[in-house]
Amino acid sequence: MVYLVGAGPGDPDLLTVKALKLLRQCDALVYDALVPNEMLELVKKDCKCIFVGKRRGHHSTPQSKTNSLLLSLAKDLKIVVRLKGGDPFMFGRGGEEAAYLQKNGVSVQVVPGITSGIAASAYFGIPLTHRVAGSSVTFVTGHEGINKKGFSVNWKGFAQSGNSLVIYMGVHNLTYIVDQLLTAGCSPDTPSAVIQQATVVGQRCLRTSLKRLVQDVETQQFISPSIIIIGEIVNCQIGSSAPPVANVTMPISF
Repeated sequence: MVYLVGAGPGDPDLLTVKALKLLRQCDALVYDALVPNEMLELVKKDCKCIFVGKRRGHHSTPQSKTNSLLLSLAKDLKIVVRLKGGDPFMFGRGGEEAAYLQKNGVSVQVVPGITSGIAASAYFGIPLTHRVAGSSVTFVTGHEGINKKGFSVNWKGFAQSGNSLVIYMGVHNLTYIVDQLLTAGCSPDTPSAVIQQATVVGQRCLRTSLKRLVQDVETQQFISPSIIIIGEIVNCQIGSSAPPVANVTMPISF
């Protein structure tokens, strides 16, 4: 059996109860770049821990190799945990892994995790939906697959929809994204926020306007992993500070 488990946004206290139980029981742990070392310490001593993370600018494990590894482990071991940052099915290729394993006769169970887009906004009191500021929200990746020819995300369509945007892995392509939104008619004064390292050491939040977003991110040296939020909901922020963070350092990725 392979369990696709969401590790949550980084703070080990935000693991689900089921995720924690599986980490303590598993025979093999296959984990991503955004899984803190503190979570690796939760497994039993004889557990096989295998890193298969993908990181911009560094050697990455091909997805096909990860799929084959999971299949091989599942044939020999009782409990295999595939631990993925956030939620397994939110921009983490969990759907591809599940389909591959099931196609090859391996049982798969998905254990949801708190996705960073929700955790980051919640920690800084930004409601993703609000009766007076946003009745819909769109989650979108700012880092498309390397096999795609050009960009397929319809940023101009998002600009015209009026939805609040929560952008994952968008720092690297931020100039392009902002340009597309402004060109499509988004107001330059649209409230925007960038939240870096949510729930762990290094957590911080930048609030600005869409027209200043790229400049302010560069000036204040915001890096990945960061979540970008664009929309009137940013002005609905509740409170002035985030909860205390876990004494955990999130690996840098993308």
